[in-house]
This record gives sequence, structure tokens and C-alpha cells, in this order.
Amino acid sequence: MRKETMCVHSGSYRDPNTRGINTPIFTSSAFEYLDLEERPYPRYFNTPNQEVVVRKLCDLENAEDGVLFSSGMAAITTTILSFLKQGDHIILQDELYGGTHAFVSGQFERIGVDYTFVPTDTEKIAEAVRDNTRLIFIESPTNPLLSIIDIREAALIGKKNGITTAIDNTFASPINQNPLELGIDIVLHSGTKYLGGHSDICCGAVLANRALAGRIKAQATHFGGSLNATTCCLLERSLKTLNLRVERQTQNAGKIAEFLDQHALIKQVYYPGLSTHPGHDTALSQMKGFGAMLSFELSHDAQDAYTFMKRMKLIRPALSLGGIESSICSPATTSHQKISRKDRERIGITDSLLRLSVGIEHVDDIIYDIEQAMSAG
Repeated sequence: MRKETMCVHSGSYRDPNTRGINTPIFTSSAFEYLDLEERPYPRYFNTPNQEVVVRKLCDLENAEDGVLFSSGMAAITTTILSFLKQGDHIILQDELYGGTHAFVSGQFERIGVDYTFVPTDTEKIAEAVRDNTRLIFIESPTNPLLSIIDIREAALIGKKNGITTAIDNTFASPINQNPLELGIDIVLHSGTKYLGGHSDICCGAVLANRALAGRIKAQATHFGGSLNATTCCLLERSLKTLNLRVERQTQNAGKIAEFLDQHALIKQVYYPGLSTHPGHDTALSQMKGFGAMLSFELSHDAQDAYTFMKRMKLIRPALSLGGIESSICSPATTSHQKISRKDRERIGITDSLLRLSVGIEHVDDIIYDIEQAMSAG
């Protein structure tokens, strides 16, 4: 099946009693177990509604198995801790989602795990490898600067050294990028974003082969970050339109990036679809589309970021991303607020940087809103 068809049909539960075309919501937190080999329980990540979504995501990411979580951070933290113990070492990109960065820098010293943050450069990853390195964690495109790393090369470094590799694939979504096909071991998503797509649910997902997914699931049962049946149903519903949404959002983002790149009051645009982007050729080789996220810096002649966002009428200044509506935020005061100013400056996250999550509205209306906010006196 093609991706469009997978989104609609993969994993669907066929109820023999009602013969409804949608998966029923199994609200039970208690299931009978006598004479059953499989014993469903929400915290064991094996209820019917959980498994339906996992099967759909597995098809979309070409994975054997997966685990569905109650948030993206639950997916990230559980996965990382499934492969690390006291005395181990992890390599991570410096340009990661702020929550991941804060988790590692704020907690790992306490639990005795060594870590190294490196630039978005596979040579730097290779240089950071130690005898006790157990995990390489990357993100591409990165949040919020849309930097691109060579995923195949990162995966190869892991394989050569016997190190598990994991990637946060949230920005790309399974529609625009499939890292397992490029050699990565584990793919993670903050499903709150594109997988949910309607800014109304919170969830996360991890996809891998059966052995790695089983290892993560075993750890997850201790942490308890499972997803309830009603939210699973909403997520399954949302995934049916994932391809349609992301395809439209990606098309819009490309046109908006080109518009911003030519604007006199824009200092810099970060979008891998632009030929001037330093990661453009790499993105072209590993992405099916360049995604619907972009960021840009206002020039000194423009108003400050706060004033610019206040003047918008259509685009909503809001936390999170990936919804059908366009939204914007200042990473320095939202997603990366918990990172020190010194670290933000080193990474390149300035106070004038704005992150735009492009929605499915007509692209001309989105551009008009940017123009009027920029020119408002």
C-alpha cells in the first residue's frame, strides 16, 4: 500500500459484532484473563486501541513493533533510559528539542550517566565515541533551526561501533522521512504534533524492530506513561488524514520560505527546502518532502519578536506545533526556555528567532498575515 492508503486502512480493527468501519473504543482498564495468553492492561501497552495505532505507525515507518506513550517526552525519556545505566555514555546533537536537552543536562549527572553534546555534524559524532558509549541520539530536521544531519552516516557510525542509534523524527513526520530505511535503529515522535495534527491530544510514539521495541516496552511498564483508549481513538482518526495534512503543509511551507527569503526585513530563513540552506543536498537525499516547519530571524530594522507576534491576525502565537492551523512562537521563551542563555547563544537560538508551524490554510492568506504584521506601524 502507498502512504495515503496506509494512513486510512493500516491497523484497523474489524468488529465482527457491529461491523462498523471504525475501531470501537475499548474503555476498559480491566480485562478478563483466564485462558488467555495475551492479557491486556493499559500500563502494559497492549490494549486493542493502543495496538491499532501502533500497527498503523509501524506500517508508516516500516517498523516491526512500537510503543505508544502519553507524551513525546515520555517516549524520549523512556527510550533513552532503556539503554543507559550508571557509567554509560550517550552522544546527542546540541540542536535538540529543548525538553530533551534539559532532561539530559539536568538529570544525567545525578544518575551517573556521561553525555556529550555535539554540533550537527557526523564527524563530531564519530569523534565523541567512547568505549562506554551506548546510544547516539539525533534529530533531523532540528528544532528550531531546521539543521540537517546525514542520517545514513550517523547510523553507520552506530553500526561500526556497536552503538544503538535513535532519532527524533517529529519535524519530518513519517510522510516526509523514514529513518529506519536509512539504517537508524529507533524512531521517535512527539505525536502531539503532526500525528495528532489538530492541537487537541498529547501523545508520543517509538518505532523499532521487535527486540528493541520490547526492551523499551519493558522499561515503559515501570514508568507508566501509557495512553488511554479515548485518546488512542482520536489519534487513529487523525492518522487517517496525516498524508493529506502534511502534504499540504509542506507545500505551503516551501512557498512561505521563498517569500521570507526575499523579504527585506528578514535577516535569515532556516528551511531545508531552500537551495541556499547548508543541508539542502543532504535533505534532498533522505527526505521525501522538506517539511512544514521553518524558522526565521527578524532584521534589526524590524520590530521585536513580541511586537511582531502581537500584530498577527491569522497566525496564532502558541506553544506546540504541527496543527492544521498556522502557529508561531519564540523558541527562546518557549521550547528552549529551560536551556541557559549561554547554551542558546552557542546553538544559535536568538531572541529574534521565530519558529513558524505552517498549517493547511491557503498559502496566500498566511503570507498576507506575515506581510501585514511586518509592515504595521
